[in-house]
Amino acid sequence: MIRTKDILDEKDKRLRQKSNNVTFPLDDKYKKFIDDAIQMLTLSQIEEEAEKYNLRPGMGLSAIQVGINKRIFVIVYEYEEGKFENYIFINPEIVSQSQEMIYVDGGEGCLSINREVEGIVPRCARINVEYYDIDGNRHEMRLREELSIAFQHEYDHLNGILFIDRIDKNNPYKNQNNMRAI
Repeated sequence: MIRTKDILDEKDKRLRQKSNNVTFPLDDKYKKFIDDAIQMLTLSQIEEEAEKYNLRPGMGLSAIQVGINKRIFVIVYEYEEGKFENYIFINPEIVSQSQEMIYVDGGEGCLSINREVEGIVPRCARINVEYYDIDGNRHEMRLREELSIAFQHEYDHLNGILFIDRIDKNNPYKNQNNMRAI
């Protein structure tokens, strides 16, 4: 299982690299990352398990966050108390996005950033994406609200961008009134 100590800290230069596309068939080490990430993210969202394994709660994890320079990320979404949906995105692309902008009301967080960060991160409310599954099959999906934000956050990781880069340093709550909080 991936532990907190395995996740790169924001000071690690590898987090600023653009990740490389994956080729198929998928290498076993990438399949292991996917399985381990799903396990860790699921347990991190269950309070007793998070305490037991000393995990910070997280919804998404990109391969680069554990030092794997490949365009893979996983999102584990708790859609109902104790019920999770797993999303695996390989070589993802954002095809289109809404004009409406939203932000996380309590602020975004990241397993690679171990400190409180003030400010809002503008994100598109809805996005259409293309990606591949672990078998190399191409898919399209429309994501909204929390899943849209999580996807954009992890997608940024693949391009060497951290959420703190998207917060206006001079005005951390800039244009807040022009966006919807979720």
